[in-house]
Amino acid sequence: MRTRGRRRQDNRWIYRWSRPLIGAIAAVGALGTGYLTVVKLLENEAACPTAGCDQVLSSPYAELFGLPLTLFGCLAYIGMLVLSLGPLAVNLEKQPELRQRLESWTWPLLFVGATGMMVFSGYLMYILTTELRAACLYCIASATFTVLMFLLTLLGRRWDDRGQLVFTGIIVAVVALVGTLGVYAPLNNPGAAIANSSGEIGPPIRNVSGEAEIALAQHLKAVDAKMYGAYWCPHCHDQKELFGQQALAEMPYIECAPDGRDSQTDLCRSIPQITGFPTWEVGGQYLPGKQTLETLAQASGYEGPQNFKN
Repeated sequence: MRTRGRRRQDNRWIYRWSRPLIGAIAAVGALGTGYLTVVKLLENEAACPTAGCDQVLSSPYAELFGLPLTLFGCLAYIGMLVLSLGPLAVNLEKQPELRQRLESWTWPLLFVGATGMMVFSGYLMYILTTELRAACLYCIASATFTVLMFLLTLLGRRWDDRGQLVFTGIIVAVVALVGTLGVYAPLNNPGAAIANSSGEIGPPIRNVSGEAEIALAQHLKAVDAKMYGAYWCPHCHDQKELFGQQALAEMPYIECAPDGRDSQTDLCRSIPQITGFPTWEVGGQYLPGKQTLETLAQASGYEGPQNFKN
């Protein structure tokens, strides 16, 4: 009776389909991160319905050891793909012992990989919510994939020693979290960044300002308007390009990135209306995203020349 009960358990649909499902999720994840890696390397904009994708890809959190973070994600997904589908390539009827050995050997590795990826993705979702404050659909999808793979590795087979499994999961989670915090430690020390007057300032502004751009920047500063942004934000850079080089010195700009020059991260975090960069504060109103100079002129009551060049 016990043998029959175990056979019925082993024939559960999730036991039969867990590996193909993990492989399918890993394949989609590898394609997505591979695409984002190409976008990052070519410095293009990602196809995304929200501006958050490009904002995240341009942030310092999007790089690891000088390489795109998505490259490491792509390699991790490929590893999960090989581990999940590799044993299935062995013919069960012709080489049953080899197939069984490969499955027994790869299941713990799948569990370790899925656990580590889930913890790392969880940390990135925390950063996305608290630090970057952006909605990146690719990031959310990838985090969902890691949770699904973890659940499939946990429930997709009959583990003989669940106590050992829990212990292994805790060790892997702690190591992954400590390693992640260690890698991103320089970015998570805003005090050191604020004290550093030579912090990051982003790419140079190339457009030349006209008389109208300079006058508008001076007016915005006079009426206590503010642009909250981050040096790594591509839309913030585009906003600065609209003003041009000369007007940039007059712009009422607030740096929100912890490692940016003259950073005021605490101020930015204290304003709930700042959900992304750039965000303009003009006349008590908050305008999210890049604004045209005409919009800023109207919102601030600017009456000077409006023959803007950029």
